Amino acid sequence: MSGELQRKGTKSKGSMTETLIVTVQALAIAMVVRVFLYQPFNIPSGSMKETLLVGDYLFVSKLSYGYSRFSFPLGLNLFPGRILAAEPKRGDVAVFKLPRDNSTDYIKRVIGLPGDEINVRKGVVFINGKEVPRVRDGDFVTREDGTNAIKIPVYEETLPNGVKYKVLDRIPNGPWDNAGPYIVPAGHYFMMGDNRDNSTDSRVPPSEGGVGYVPFENFIGRADIIFFSAAVDEPEAFRLLKPWTWPFDIRWSRFFNLVR
Repeated sequence: MSGELQRKGTKSKGSMTETLIVTVQALAIAMVVRVFLYQPFNIPSGSMKETLLVGDYLFVSKLSYGYSRFSFPLGLNLFPGRILAAEPKRGDVAVFKLPRDNSTDYIKRVIGLPGDEINVRKGVVFINGKEVPRVRDGDFVTREDGTNAIKIPVYEETLPNGVKYKVLDRIPNGPWDNAGPYIVPAGHYFMMGDNRDNSTDSRVPPSEGGVGYVPFENFIGRADIIFFSAAVDEPEAFRLLKPWTWPFDIRWSRFFNLVR
């Protein structure tokens, strides 16, 4: 009997060791994926509506632009500049570190490339003197101010490389609907939010609490896919203390949508 108990104890210890090894291996794989391949981010503000909503959770591809010190936890400065670099494309939705503090994560759309001249006139973007076409495309309905539904005009913009996306323009001739010219320095990018009247972006200089031009080194990666979305921007939505409401607070239709 004692021999049988000893064998059972040995098997139990062996199972625990195997479980521990599998757990450590899984954590190591998850860490490698997060550091080198895809990192999850969530959207805390409405600056990218209607492309991205508050409560969206994204996978951001770090492979897309290569690696800089901002690609790693704690901003470890392991090498100068960027390795395996691939430049952002006009129209990419990208996550980057805010240049004025190099620590806050921001997400905006790449509008201007190094050397570009950017102007905004009555809400219309001009790149190197050429107007970015925009066409009215319905309304975006939101309840961000409470219970009353608000309709915000939606426009489809088309960049010179053919990339199309939707923008919101709630206030005609808003605070940053007339701005520029901006000359994008070498090695930098001009970023704008899709929610044009509710986005602190490259139109706003750092001296006024804005983003300014974003150095290539500050890019973390390209937003690729939405893997989860909770309607936290709606009144009393995603009520954590009422789990029976969760299926209705989750935006099921946004799961696994590509970010464009």
